[in-house]
Amino acid sequence: MKEKMVTFINGLILYDYILFGATLLLFLLFIILAIVVRHRLGVALFFIFFGFLLLFTLPTLGYIEMHKYLFKSTATLTSQKLLSFSEAIVVKGEITNESKFDFSECAITASAYKVSGNELKDFLFKLKPLKKMTIVENNITKGSTKEFKLFIEPFRYAKDYNVSLEATCR
Repeated sequence: MKEKMVTFINGLILYDYILFGATLLLFLLFIILAIVVRHRLGVALFFIFFGFLLLFTLPTLGYIEMHKYLFKSTATLTSQKLLSFSEAIVVKGEITNESKFDFSECAITASAYKVSGNELKDFLFKLKPLKKMTIVENNITKGSTKEFKLFIEPFRYAKDYNVSLEATCR
């Protein structure tokens, strides 16, 4: 857990610090407003509740949406093949940089998950894949597309499965 926290903090950019600082200032503003109107209990409680709501939701939602916008990329699956003589799946795909920035690195994750005929079960199977593998592609310039090949191994599932791709760039 400590490793994940250190990695997260080291990966923060200037926009993240601005977002977190603005959130703290908004929280303090609403607390000060609650103190100013303390004689009107309902309004003061609303300001306190709204301040805490902003404090807990704005950094998380803002971080997610800001990174979706700043580091927009598309990972496309071009082919997948289960190897006959090895317990592996070969996944080929492309990653496209759609943002206004060059990416120093992109972590591309391929997940293999079970498939059934039931929509609810399929959704749950996506949450807990059978196997995941990740590779890192470096130096993707803005507007460019880069091809990659990934092996999901060992893969021993004999029934029907699907493969999905996900990319996290910075």
